[in-house]
Amino acid sequence: RIGYMSQKFSLYDELTVEENIDFYSGIYRLPRDKKDARKDWVLTMAGLKDHRHARTAELSGGWKQRLALGCAVLHEPPILFLDEPTSGVDPISRRQFWDLIYSLSEQGVTVFVTTHYMEESEYCDRLGIVYRGELIAHGTPRALKTEHMSEAVLELDCAQPNEAMAVLERLPEVKEAAVFGKGLHAVAADPAAAERAIRTALAAAGFPLARLERIVPTLEDVFVSLIEARDRAAGAQPEFSR
Repeated sequence: RIGYMSQKFSLYDELTVEENIDFYSGIYRLPRDKKDARKDWVLTMAGLKDHRHARTAELSGGWKQRLALGCAVLHEPPILFLDEPTSGVDPISRRQFWDLIYSLSEQGVTVFVTTHYMEESEYCDRLGIVYRGELIAHGTPRALKTEHMSEAVLELDCAQPNEAMAVLERLPEVKEAAVFGKGLHAVAADPAAAERAIRTALAAAGFPLARLERIVPTLEDVFVSLIEARDRAAGAQPEFSR
């Protein structure tokens, strides 16, 4: 009744696509009269019909993930666990993989996904945030943003973001600051006052500011805010890299 796809590709590289499917059909003890139909469904679902005779080792990372997903649902489980299913694949393959997850969900499959890609968690109906082995928040993406990000989020593009972040963290108008990509996010209760203080402080510190604007909070903002608040309360340093 349960399907599982591991983070590390665990099918057999020396077998062909079709041979891997046949092997897992045997593992799941599919009835003989269902094996061909389920194989055809997997090949169609994963877009692998034209690759059925290819050695699995020759497939790209995205194709391998599709094959692994197909083998995980050969026996039509109502519950599916996916452990970092899009790790190591390109953005296009990642989005296509999520389309397959949506398709399974629409068929009534309950899908549990673990991911470190916060933008992927936006795709989920409900999600939980786990930190240091503890569930620290859960709910719908919208509810988490509403409950945990009542303050405004400002996005900045400036030179030397790590050094600029240290300047922002000293400002009373800024509640939190963190590096996001090549820029910065700053959380503030009064965005207008924070913007004035940020512009003044960065100019005085010699950090040119290319852009500063208020943005809609993301789940990554929620994640960073929750962890920094938790670590401040515990007197510890966050366990994530800025």
